[in-house]
Amino acid sequence: MLEILDYAFMQRALLAAVLVGITAPAVGIYLVQRRQAIMGDGIGHVALTGVALGFLTGTNPVWTAVAVSALGAILMELIRWYGKTRGDLALAMLFYGGMAGGVLLINLSPTGSNANLTTYLFGSITTVSPEDVVAISLLAAFVVLITLGLRRQLFAVCQDEEFARVTGLPVRTLNLLLAVTAAVTVTVAMRVVGLLLVSALMVVPVAAAQQATRGFAMTLALAITIGVVVTLSGTVFSFYKNVPPGASIVVLAIGVFAVITALAAPLAKRRAGRVAEAEERCTLRDDVLV
Repeated sequence: MLEILDYAFMQRALLAAVLVGITAPAVGIYLVQRRQAIMGDGIGHVALTGVALGFLTGTNPVWTAVAVSALGAILMELIRWYGKTRGDLALAMLFYGGMAGGVLLINLSPTGSNANLTTYLFGSITTVSPEDVVAISLLAAFVVLITLGLRRQLFAVCQDEEFARVTGLPVRTLNLLLAVTAAVTVTVAMRVVGLLLVSALMVVPVAAAQQATRGFAMTLALAITIGVVVTLSGTVFSFYKNVPPGASIVVLAIGVFAVITALAAPLAKRRAGRVAEAEERCTLRDDVLV
């Protein structure tokens, strides 16, 4: 089992997997709370244009993807504010335009091809370069700094924007910062999970953690733990079975969700029964006192 560490590319892939496992649920918990679970998928479509732009200009696709996806995330947030009835249509055009732009630009690039896009769409453990590891590490540090350092402010905004605004929080600034952080997370994860599946890694570990925990802090901690476990396990599995790591990671995450849900359901029913029994005792006691 440890012979996997003899390969330099697997050392880089496993490091990237750990960073993805931490950052994706750390951002996803806010998106789930805001009922914007699909946002990561939309950003992934837009980021594809950034990847293709990197090949076209001869720069690292990670950095061009960060720039383009951040711009796309800001546009999504602006559409959410001002789009009203036409918002869904504008978002759809943004998503499809991002995918089409990526395919067009990659074919205009002298060094790129549709095969290059496939590694970014579904992830590829063999293509994580030392430069990618540096970029992913810096971007992951930014994500962790924002999601943990501003967790109280972001939680307040995601829970109730109107209340947060009344308390004096810069709601729009925090919303834009969260959108940019989600965009950065997508680019962090695209090498390992892939742009088409990164949204699942943002959502599924959080959904699994919510089945077994109460409170924001415990849910966040368990979601990150699940994220790290499934990304590492999926990456190792993809190495031995020669399958795309993104698919392996997402299937494992869904499996963990199913197991936790199955185990948590009886416990929740038992807890609800105890609460009902306690309330009944209180009611009977009050009747006796009256």
